[in-house]
Amino acid sequence: MTQATRKAPLDGIRVLDLSRVLAGPWCTQNLADLGADVIKVERPKVGDDTRAWGPPFLKDENGNDTTEAAYYLSTNRNKRSIEVDMATPEGAKLIRELATGCDILVENFKVGGLSQYGLDYDSMKDAFPTLIYCSITGFGQTGPYRERPGYDFMIQGMGGLMSITGERDGLPGAGPQKAGVAVTDIITGMYATVAILAAIQERNRSGLGQHLDIALLDCHISMLANQNLNFMTSGKAPERAGNAHQNVVPYQVFKTSDGFMIVAVGNDSQYRAYCEAIGVPALGQDPKFVTNRQRIIHRAELIPQLEAIMASGKRDDWIAKLEAAGVPCGPIQTIDQVFAHPQVIARDIWKTVPHPTGGTAPTTASPMRFSATPVQYRRAAPMLGQHTDEILKELNDRKESAAPTF
Repeated sequence: MTQATRKAPLDGIRVLDLSRVLAGPWCTQNLADLGADVIKVERPKVGDDTRAWGPPFLKDENGNDTTEAAYYLSTNRNKRSIEVDMATPEGAKLIRELATGCDILVENFKVGGLSQYGLDYDSMKDAFPTLIYCSITGFGQTGPYRERPGYDFMIQGMGGLMSITGERDGLPGAGPQKAGVAVTDIITGMYATVAILAAIQERNRSGLGQHLDIALLDCHISMLANQNLNFMTSGKAPERAGNAHQNVVPYQVFKTSDGFMIVAVGNDSQYRAYCEAIGVPALGQDPKFVTNRQRIIHRAELIPQLEAIMASGKRDDWIAKLEAAGVPCGPIQTIDQVFAHPQVIARDIWKTVPHPTGGTAPTTASPMRFSATPVQYRRAAPMLGQHTDEILKELNDRKESAAPTF
């Protein structure tokens, strides 16, 4: 098979997407980007909650606002939409019929929320033994909090992230701070994607599906990585460090004479190169600072000296000197500056796809890059119910082809 004829990685896989808002749709958008046919099931006349989470809204070809919120567009490309009222017996029956042609079902209802419609895993597992059924909830299918709803913001607080995010106590602006994007939902969508791909591989061996129990709280805690181990090995809970790093020094934001920049010294040789580049080689050889361990111990003495030096020069001058010395560094950019950056332009991260309103919709390129089967941007996030007739026709055709002949 030549590269030109190779199909997308998940070509032939069909996903029934009962999820909404962010964590579930982020997962199913990944699957759609990889070539899966994702059927997004939405409430009639309302659809995914995020359709109304604006402004901003997408503009049509005449520059007027449409009903499609930017938030919704960010997480639903490459999918098809069908309107189904699962609260009715007819709607629940239709979803089960759709599931007969699907490999994967993704839902993010509260634990037990789908049982009243006969669409929970226990109600479906015997009739659909090969179905990979992924449930995304706040707290998982077990435990005392299993029935509670979970939202990104509250999980950032409960899960510890906000306790280590924000300026240090005693400094202006101190206090817990959430991340600037819904990182818990995003990382949960990513873990769900990985779990589904693994379940597909396992099904190739066993021929059977299974239930995937993915919880926001679990994923969030896992994401804390080294901070968890800082506590688990020391018994001391990490504290907020502002824009500094608890385990590496200097690894933080510095103010220059005309803005802010980041210096990310990752090892002792980089530290010595950094000191050479900023004109204080003696600091690179000082026994109190020569190793990262010593720099952490003597952080309070070292950092004010570095801050004074960095404040005396211009940001771009410092960046040029540090880059020449092989010291990791960079500016703090606004998002408009990000998309104007030459590296971002070269990577073609701003994509545009046709939209049913008659105009086009922007979308951020998937970071998954394949040499032979690249991600295809087949369609913008669908309008509510845009593919209802198309999907129902496919379902009827499948029924007719499966009907016995005499």
